[in-house]
Amino acid sequence: MEQDQQELMFRFQMFEQQIQQLGQQLDAVEQGIIEMTSLNIGLNDLVGGKNKEIMAPVGRGIFAQAKLLSDELLVDIGEGKLVKKSIPDTQKLIEEQVQKLGQAKIELNNAMEQINEELTKTMIEAQKKSKE
Repeated sequence: MEQDQQELMFRFQMFEQQIQQLGQQLDAVEQGIIEMTSLNIGLNDLVGGKNKEIMAPVGRGIFAQAKLLSDELLVDIGEGKLVKKSIPDTQKLIEEQVQKLGQAKIELNNAMEQINEELTKTMIEAQKKSKE
């Protein structure tokens, strides 16, 4: 009987760890969606802004006055490579990334539901065993 209880406690701890990990991943995905959406909205302010003065972030809470020299943006495509893209093309790219994050959020929520179902099933089994 005690071995069953230890096994049950171990399973509950596993469920708890999985739920915490999925919760952290879900938080990160949601934060990414918020940041990307905010960035996309902010890009609207740059449309037609050639020679416009802007406040460019230099670091945490520090900005420099800057002047836009072009209507194109340099977009990091990975491995330290930058490509020029128009603002609408950049916004389209960001929207695609937001959609991918949205899909990841759905998958994480589905995984969370599955773990909760397994947890519920385990609890029901444990209650049945304790009544025997």
